[in-house]
Amino acid sequence: MSRPLALVTGGCRRLGAAICVALAGAGHDIAIHSSPSSTPEAGLGARLEAAGARWFHLTADLADEAAVEGLLPAVEMACGRPPALIVNNAARFDYDSPETVSMAALIDHYAVNCAAPLILARALAATGGPAAIVNILDQRIAAPHGDQFSYTLSKLALAEATTILARQFAPHIRVSAVAPGLTLPTADYDEARMRDAAALMPLDLLPEPAEIADAVVYLAGARAVTGQILFVDGGAHLRHYPRDFLYLEGRAGGGD
Repeated sequence: MSRPLALVTGGCRRLGAAICVALAGAGHDIAIHSSPSSTPEAGLGARLEAAGARWFHLTADLADEAAVEGLLPAVEMACGRPPALIVNNAARFDYDSPETVSMAALIDHYAVNCAAPLILARALAATGGPAAIVNILDQRIAAPHGDQFSYTLSKLALAEATTILARQFAPHIRVSAVAPGLTLPTADYDEARMRDAAALMPLDLLPEPAEIADAVVYLAGARAVTGQILFVDGGAHLRHYPRDFLYLEGRAGGGD
């Protein structure tokens, strides 16, 4: 029980799994949250154990209010103590635009991407701390465009909530965020599209999952830091992109 416990939502795979591994290496035990239909990716448990971490897998539907309210009590029951860190990494991501957006899409994205992190933050604050929260945002909050509209709006809301909660919960709870750029491709991205996207970045590169995870580890342990958003994005937040990278071509698509 000497290792602090970190709860990572959406921690079973992709970026969430990388965050879990980095936190384990930094000395945390890990509570991996996933949706009820997910299980940890192959080898994740072994990597956590190799880092000396105890790990636990809990499921909850973050669109379900009762499930969200019950997640922290379930973590405490399974792990024997509340988390000292919550990483709000789980996200809903669908394609829509201002022309196609529906009320249902807006509500569904807001529930998972903003409301659930806020309910978890409130529950963590009620434990009295000391503890930390790191919200995973998106570089597009610096210059939003209309693609993935419901997703973008929900991340903008969570970014503003990060500042509000940092004020509200100090000094016992620190609240900060990491805003990644394009890191792990979806099925829509082949190697050529990833190269094109990297060429759009001021640094001519895309971040690696380990670099995002390292930023989370830093904020988790930075005792004098709260209310900050750390962009890890190859410099993408310094430019305005008129559309999602999927629809842009090489350097010609990025404005200053």
